[in-house]
Order: sequence, then structure tokens, then C-alpha cells
Amino acid sequence: MAGVTAKILHVDLTEHRTRVEELPETTVRKYLGGGALAAHLLLRDLPAGVDPLGPDNMLVFMTSIINGLSLSGTNRYTAAAKSPLTGGYGESEAGGWWGPELRAAGFEGMTVRGRATEPAYLWIRDGQCEFRDARAYWGQLSGEVQDGLEQELGDKRIRVLQCGVAGERGVRFAAIVNQLKHFHGRGGLGAVMGSKRLKAIVVRGSKPPAAADKERAKGQLVWFKDHYDRSKDRFHQLGSSSGVLALEASGILPTRNFRDGSFEHARAISGQTMRDTILVNRGTCYACAVACKREVEVKELGVTPKYGGPEYETLAASGSLCGVSDLGALALVNQLYAQYVLDSISTGSAIAFAMECYEQGIITREMAGGLELTWGNADALVKLVHMIGRREGLGELLGEGVRRAAARLGRGAERFALHVKGQELPMHDPRGKKGLSLAYALSPTGADHMEAPHDPLYAGFHPQGHPLGVLGLIEPLDPLVLDAKKVRAFFETQKVWSAYNSVGMCDFVGAPLNALELQPMIDYINAVTGWNMSLYELMKVGERNNTLARLFNCREGFTPEDDVLPQRLHQGIGNGALKGQRIDPEEFFAARRTYYEMAGWDPQTGTPTASKLAELGVA
Repeated sequence: MAGVTAKILHVDLTEHRTRVEELPETTVRKYLGGGALAAHLLLRDLPAGVDPLGPDNMLVFMTSIINGLSLSGTNRYTAAAKSPLTGGYGESEAGGWWGPELRAAGFEGMTVRGRATEPAYLWIRDGQCEFRDARAYWGQLSGEVQDGLEQELGDKRIRVLQCGVAGERGVRFAAIVNQLKHFHGRGGLGAVMGSKRLKAIVVRGSKPPAAADKERAKGQLVWFKDHYDRSKDRFHQLGSSSGVLALEASGILPTRNFRDGSFEHARAISGQTMRDTILVNRGTCYACAVACKREVEVKELGVTPKYGGPEYETLAASGSLCGVSDLGALALVNQLYAQYVLDSISTGSAIAFAMECYEQGIITREMAGGLELTWGNADALVKLVHMIGRREGLGELLGEGVRRAAARLGRGAERFALHVKGQELPMHDPRGKKGLSLAYALSPTGADHMEAPHDPLYAGFHPQGHPLGVLGLIEPLDPLVLDAKKVRAFFETQKVWSAYNSVGMCDFVGAPLNALELQPMIDYINAVTGWNMSLYELMKVGERNNTLARLFNCREGFTPEDDVLPQRLHQGIGNGALKGQRIDPEEFFAARRTYYEMAGWDPQTGTPTASKLAELGVA
């Protein structure tokens, strides 16, 4: 390549205008794409203090320099905006097919501003963008929208990104989905898209990207083929749903709104049981050999493989967290999440919050529209998903997220609203893997389990060829200890996963969770671009991503008082193998200060220092 550039399509829905910006190679190499480049554009172009659901918010979609090529795991791309759930930085990655298709259509990314006067969709094809009428699709569930657009455009190979009924109706944790199965789950970005009256972005391209050095790139594909064995890969065999029994055995399967760490019916909702009963296929994303996606069928409930199948987070958030043990009902709920386009983590958490409030008498049966919100009530779970997706009845309140719902309910409901910065906790309990407490508290998007690898991985560090040994992580660490060594492990691995989010690499393909090690990935980046990027430089991209997101939040008024955990995590787990384990507040705040200093953030204000910004080249 004579020079690597990035074509960004800028869309103004209010003015019905588009323009194309070409980012220079230095900018592309500094950010690579994905989360880092999205954060750069938001800081550059979005004024502070805008209403997340107003027309001035900017929605960014960003691929990367290796997205849409042939290496497994490189199909992921980023959606970002100011989050209506947290009021801060919102970022969420998805895999699937839409990102590679956008690159084949001629754009590395796009931004959307303004608000359409009537529901609209964008039709992007080989460098062209049309504004189209979406009134016929407004209010329709995702499957009908997908089918309708394929019929209207006369092409089954279009790739459809849509916000769903939940996004239209302003559910603050509404998601965005491509091809019905691949979700930007967290942060409420679907509500941003819906607030713009943008129903969908449809893409079709005929010019996929190519590597500058095809032979060298092919060598890295051969490396991955030689080092990856699908028959032994838990992600292929069970997907993320393998986590149910693994976390149950560890005593940290979130149960009954994080009161407990063990669910008596864990096996009934496990990935193993799903594999043996309702699983009909293992789906995949563009050009990926891992094929970790679940596709299930429950004919008597109308559950079809069209909408995929439940991942671990869905099984736990709607299952053990709510005390529900009916796998068929959870498959139906998963389908409803896909049809309304809801974040399964926040929706399940909101329902568990409601169940605990019901148990405590804060929510009455009358307030719940006659539903008995008792632990384990699968029928009530299903009905509440409909109510939340449509913002009806109690669903109007719960669709605000647990922080706002608790504030409106009062009467001590805040005790049961488990969130960080307004984003509901994912289905991993930091009381049994204590480095995760830093991920939850310090993630710019609010509680996030995909901020870095979890502590059980740190327990396996060793000096003889561990894939993260190249970062100096060679000493095994106890998952139940939160000390300076643990902070360092989190700080270094957070950079890895932020770099993955910038380059579009899937955590389920890259090391340390799977076979693709850092150096072969860097070699692939260099083969594609003609660069001489090093491991050091890649880690700086990850750190730059984290720092820019932190700057965004500081600009929006966030302080260290927002980098805290819900009180329940400072209390003991109620049952299971780790009964009584908790996050000690003094240890947590000491670890948080250590992180601030490692990251170059002022320990009093949490703001990145001028010298850190200069070092990262973003001053």
C-alpha cells in the first residue's frame, strides 16, 4: 500500500447530507480503528454536555485496518456514542457480518448526527449512501425488518444493522443488532439510534479489502491453522455457555440478584444441557473458524434458529440471577431479546432487581400488572421482557435501568440496584475473582466483564512460554487476592483487550483465551498495511483507547466517586463454595489508587495528567 487511509462517511439525518472524510495514515496507525478511533472522533466532534437522546449526540460505527480480511476473529467492529444509560462514554463491539460488508462498500467507518423527520434507513452500496423511507418498518420486530428489507432491495446478501422496537421506544439499555444475532449489547446505543429515527443501516459491497503483502498475510493464516484445534476448543463446542457450570463449581454463578453464588438448578440451564437438548447448529461470524455461536430450536414455544441461541450472559442474567431453571423459557427469552433488540445483561438484571424489590414489598403485585415477581417464575420473566421491550406498565420504569428505577421507587430500592456508573453488573462475581472489581469500577462504560481477562487466567501465568509472558506476566496470582501485583496484571491485560477492540480482534480467538498469539496478529497487521508496528506500539494503542474514553468521562463530569462498586459486593456471598467472600473496601480503594498512578491519572481527581497525554501523543 502506498499509504493507509480510512474513509469515514459522515451522515446528517436532519439535513439529509453526507460527506466523506479521509483520515491520514498517521491517524490510522495511532488508533487502528474500532474503539480507539471512535473515541478520538467523539472527543474531536461531539461537544460536552449533549443530551444522549437528543439530535446532537453522535453515533459512530468503526471497523479497523484488518476487518473484512481472512484471519479468524477480525470481523468485530465498534459502535460508540454518549450513553443514555450512564451519561458517559458508550462503546460496544459486535461481530457478525456488517463490519466487513461496510469495508467492502468502501468505508472504514461512519458517523451519524441529527434526527430524521420521519423514520428512515440508510442504504450504503459501493461508495454511495441513500436516505430511504422506513415508516413501514417502524414498530416491527427485528425478523420482520430483516425480511422486509431483503425483499424491498431484492438481495438476500444485504447486511442489516437495526435498533429494534426497544430502541425506538427509548429503553435506555436497548441494543443494536446485525443479521438478527450479532449484538452491540451494552450502553443503550440502540436508544441513541432510535432517538434519531434511524431504523436501520443496510450495506452491500463488492470490493473487499486486500493485504499489501498477500504472501506474508497468508503465512499468518497458516500459523493459526497449525495452532488451532476446533475439536478441543471449548468456545466451538459449548460457546460462552460453558461458563454456567464452571462458575457454579467456583461458587460465583450470580444467583438471585448476586445474593448467592450457587444455583441449585445450574445444570438444567448449562451449555452442556443446551448442547444435548435444543442446540441445532453452531453459527459463526465472517471468516471465523471458531464458530462459537449457539443456534437453538424449541418448536413448541416458537423458538427458531433464525435468532441464534443464548450465550452465557443470557443464561445467567435471565436464569440463575432470576432463579429461573427452565431452559426452554430461557431460549424463548433470548429470542425476545433478539426480536426487540435488548441487552440481555441489563434486561435480566432489571428483572432480578424487580424480583428482589417485589420480595421486599417495594414493588407490589398491582404495580407489576398482576404478575407474581417471585424468584423462578419463568412466565413472569417472559411477560416482563415484552413489557420492557414495549415500555409498557412496569416495563416503562425498568426500561430506565436499575439506577433510575431505584431512585424513582425509593424505600431502599437502591440496595438492590446493582450497577456501576448506571450500567448493570455483568454475570461475573468479583468477590471470587477480585481483579474483576477493578474492571467493573474503572471501565469507562460502567460495569464491563470484557475490560480484561479474569483472575483465573492470572492464576495460570508462568515463565515458560505463556502467551502473555511477552508482557512480563510470568508469575501466578491468586484470584482471591487484590494487591499491587493484581493491579499490574489487570493494567497490562486491559491494554491487550482494548487493543483488540481497536483492531477488531475477537477475545474468543486471540490469546490468552484462544490460540492466536499477539506476535502473529501483529505480523498480520504489518502484512496488511506495510507497517513495522511492534508489540510496544500495539499496547500503546490499547492504552490510548482507555485514556481517551477516560477523558470523555472527565469532560462529562465523572470523578473517582463514580469508580465504585455496589455495596452488595462488599458483603459476603450467601452460599456456595465461596460463601462469605467479599471485596474488602480498604483493599479495593488502595488498589484503585495504585491503578490511577500506573495509568498516569491524578489520584485525587482521576483525570489523566498532561504528561501522560503527551506520552500517548494525544495532548
